[in-house]
Amino acid sequence: MPLIQLIVLALIQGITEFLPISSSAHLILAPLVMDWRDQGPLIDLAAHVGTLGAVMLYFRNETGMLARGGVDALRFRDSPDRRLFLMLAGASVPIVLFGALLVALKLEEAMRSPHLIGATSIVFGLLLWHADRRPAAGEKSVATLGWREAMMVGLAQMLSLVPGVSRSGVTMTAARYLGWSRVEAARFSMLLAIPVTMVLGLAAMLRLLTGGGDEQLAAGLIVAGLSFLVALGAIAFLMKWLQRMSFLPFVVYRVLLGAALLLFAGKLA
Repeated sequence: MPLIQLIVLALIQGITEFLPISSSAHLILAPLVMDWRDQGPLIDLAAHVGTLGAVMLYFRNETGMLARGGVDALRFRDSPDRRLFLMLAGASVPIVLFGALLVALKLEEAMRSPHLIGATSIVFGLLLWHADRRPAAGEKSVATLGWREAMMVGLAQMLSLVPGVSRSGVTMTAARYLGWSRVEAARFSMLLAIPVTMVLGLAAMLRLLTGGGDEQLAAGLIVAGLSFLVALGAIAFLMKWLQRMSFLPFVVYRVLLGAALLLFAGKLA
């Protein structure tokens, strides 16, 4: 795989992973637009491993809480950290089960369609716009997270395995419908990325190590490293943006992208 393709994929992943515009859709579309060989889902997941490292570093305090909560859970010791750990773990179960179902049915490649990405980009972009018009309800935050809210956002996250939906977009949409502020919705969305990306990303890296070959393994490591660096900047940008602005620019981008894909999908397929 050409080095320039790996660099472009890493830039795309790092920039789009935590913005509500679907990183998976952009990773699928890049080789179609640039006339490259599709890198496949394993390289896509390697890129997600890089952004996982970025979110864990940026939210290192919360990551520390999750680590302590995991230890408390193993020791059967009650604590706020344990409660947060268990809720994020529970909210991650739906997407892991749905992902296993897609793999079992061999639907991973079938969903990498420009027509599907165009449609989901528009539909879920408009849902984000509708949710974002609702006012925040009280002081909802990760510190006050309840099981009902965690599981509802977790069920919404399950839909993000369909390209074009956007994991960050659909979880922020669900959180906004539940009355969370934009900043807290984004914070919870990024924390929720940790367990699922860790499971899926480590599984992909294991497959690269055991059967991907040296070339594919090297490609995965390059993409992961570059994605990590770019994602750090993207996270900082989004968190500052949401302190003053709405999700509207991202919604407009999604609708325009989706319309263009539906119009030119025949040429990209």
